[in-house]
Amino acid sequence: MTTRSADPVATAALFHALADPMRIEVLELLANGERCVCDLMEDLDVAQSRLSWHLKTLKDAGLVTDRREGRWSYYTIERGAFERAEAALATLKPRARRLAVRALSGCCD
Repeated sequence: MTTRSADPVATAALFHALADPMRIEVLELLANGERCVCDLMEDLDVAQSRLSWHLKTLKDAGLVTDRREGRWSYYTIERGAFERAEAALATLKPRARRLAVRALSGCCD
């Protein structure tokens, strides 16, 4: 019996969001707690439009959440996303060292 990811599309979006150096930097900054988008722009030396695109990708993948306070948005890491990533990786981890050798009359004849 094989274990499958609960939602392969969501899992792909999650790992796609993690596959960009800028988004990794954003997550590293957020690892210390909630940050205002203006602080992220300054720390990363990036334009608001570019950062917004990356933050949207992270938010759509469920990696971060945001809240509005006045005209500013504050972002924080969604801890559950990392639990989902770990679970997805666990389903992909090989469970045996090698595939069993099939008889000559196997499925691919």
